[in-house]
Amino acid sequence: MKPILTTTNHNRNVAGLKYVYPVISRRARGLSIGVNFNPNNACNWRCIYCQVPELQRGNAPEMDFALLEQELCFFLDYVQHGAFFEQFNVEVEQRVIKDIAISGNGEPTSLIDFDKAVRLIGQIATDSGVFPAGKFVLISNGSLIHQSTVQAGLVELDRYDGELWFKLDSATEQGRKLINNTGQSQQKLLEHLKIATSLCPTKLQSCMLHYQQAWLDSEKQAYLALLQELQVSKIKLHEIMLYSVARQSCQAEADNLERMSFEEMNAFAADIKALGYDVSVSH
Repeated sequence: MKPILTTTNHNRNVAGLKYVYPVISRRARGLSIGVNFNPNNACNWRCIYCQVPELQRGNAPEMDFALLEQELCFFLDYVQHGAFFEQFNVEVEQRVIKDIAISGNGEPTSLIDFDKAVRLIGQIATDSGVFPAGKFVLISNGSLIHQSTVQAGLVELDRYDGELWFKLDSATEQGRKLINNTGQSQQKLLEHLKIATSLCPTKLQSCMLHYQQAWLDSEKQAYLALLQELQVSKIKLHEIMLYSVARQSCQAEADNLERMSFEEMNAFAADIKALGYDVSVSH
C-alpha cells in the first residue's frame, strides 16, 4: 500500500532521509518540506504534547552540511519534477510547496552554525525556484534568541522573506513550567520577543489543550494581558496562530491531554481579534 501524507502523520523518516521530510501541515495549509536539525531527538524543553519518541534534553548535533545540501537538492527536485505527489497520494489541491520549515525533533536554534544552515537552505530553495513563491519558516521556542548565531540566522531568514513562528503555550511562568517544562522567566520571554521581532517577521504559535491548570480562564486572561503589554511596548507580531493537539504525544502525560474544542478556540480567537491582532485557528 502506498504511504499517505496527512495532517496526522508527521513521520520524520517517511522519505528515508536524515534531515529532510515532507509534511501536510495544518498551519501551512498544504505541503511543507521540513528540515530536521535534531535527528538525535534532543531539545532544551520538554513539551507535554511533543510527539518525538525517546525525547532527551540536549542540543542539536553537529550538522553534516554536505549531506543537508545533497538531501534538500534531491528532494526539491523529486517534488517538483518527480513522482513524489503520486507516491504519497497527496491531494491534487495540495500539490504545491507551501513552505520550507526548519523544525523537526528538537529546538533547531541549538545547532552550532545555525546561521550557516539557514543561509544554505535559503540559497538552495531560491536556486530551485521554491522561493519567493513558497515561504521560509523557522519554528522555535525562542529560548536561545539571545545567542549571536541565532540572531544572525534570523537576519538570514529575513533576507529570504522568511518568518519566525515563536512558541508561546502560556503567558505565565507557571504555565510554561507545566506545559513546556521550562523555567523561562517573564523578563526573558519579553526580551526574546523584542529581539525576534526586530530581526524578522514573527508570529506566535500557541498549542491550546486541557491538562491540569493549562488554559483555564486565568491563563487566557494572562495571555490577553501579555498581548496588550506587547502592543504598549511596540513589539509587533504579524499573527497569532492557535492550534490544538492532533497527534498522540510520546510524553508521560499523553493519556491526560485533552484536545480543546474548536468552539472554545474560536471564542478565544475572537478575544484576541478584539485587541487588533490577526488570528488563525487550526484544529
